[in-house]
Amino acid sequence: MYITIKETADYLDVPEAYVENLIRESKIRTIHDGEQYLINQSQFDTYFKQIENYRAMIQDYLNDPIPKDLDINDED
Repeated sequence: MYITIKETADYLDVPEAYVENLIRESKIRTIHDGEQYLINQSQFDTYFKQIENYRAMIQDYLNDPIPKDLDINDED
């Protein structure tokens, strides 16, 4: 599915100027239909999967209990 720059900005929750900058830097693939740039929405699927994996990894880390310190009862 192809979407416009404005729709891409809404989808990614970023300003339109940022999307335009990514297009100029060739970080987003586009096609030009003569009037406007169109962006394939499926190219962002991998990005969102990576974000979800990262969030799950961080949540697992935060849910791990803190191991008991062996030196806590050490008397000098």
